Amino acid sequence: MASTDGRRRAAVLGSPIAHSLSPVLHRAAYAELGLAGWSYDRFEIDEAALPGFVEGLDSTWAGLSLTMPLKRAIIPLLDSISGTASSVEAVNTVVFTKDGRRVGDNTDIPGMIAALRERGVEKTDSAAVLGAGATASSALAALSEICTGPVTAYVRSRERGREMRGWGERLGVDVRISDWAEAEQALHAPLVVATTPAGATDALTGAVPDRPGTLFDVLYEPWPTGLAAAWAARNGTVVGGLDLLVHQAVLQVEQMTGRAPAPLVAMRQAGEAALATR
Repeated sequence: MASTDGRRRAAVLGSPIAHSLSPVLHRAAYAELGLAGWSYDRFEIDEAALPGFVEGLDSTWAGLSLTMPLKRAIIPLLDSISGTASSVEAVNTVVFTKDGRRVGDNTDIPGMIAALRERGVEKTDSAAVLGAGATASSALAALSEICTGPVTAYVRSRERGREMRGWGERLGVDVRISDWAEAEQALHAPLVVATTPAGATDALTGAVPDRPGTLFDVLYEPWPTGLAAAWAARNGTVVGGLDLLVHQAVLQVEQMTGRAPAPLVAMRQAGEAALATR
């Protein structure tokens, strides 16, 4: 049930959350859309505190954005989740419907696809994924839509390799596993998706080929990463973490507000301005 005085609330939850750009992006969208009664905040919430927080929300709340470690922990608290969210067992978006239901979705996956499409990548015949963390499963889900051939995952342990192979079977992706020691080979793929923490790919910068394809590096801070800078220096196409963040936030704004299209350009400019001051 919506607020009768026009006030609507939304927020991003996670831990740590202090450096999240989500408030900047969503507030920029509200300003551009003329949604004067809308607010968007951030809350430091861990898995233990999540149920109590959600239960305490009133009818002014329109939606939530979830970051780690809450993308899986939120699922038991919801009435339903989308097929996209179910495919990777991760929810980053909750919308509160007019009849009081809590509906979960995952906008990271279509956000990845949209960010690649914006750079001209519609299809690829193969791809490489660096890393095997939570973001890697979303990357595989996105690749299931655009990659027509095998995806090679470069991982540091056999356990991670088994996990990635399992995700591939679930998502219908032909996943092949290689050891991280061979990660330089990944850079010759037409599409490389780096899902690793800051600094993890720095040792690969000298191995970027003379004519690289497309690099999707999911980090946005610090930016550019060493790998992204080396890639751009060789005139390769680079898609960054801010591109992903903006595209997934666009979808969140549209779902939470019911207003589409969300203002992609204004949101990206706000994100760039915020990062420039850090």
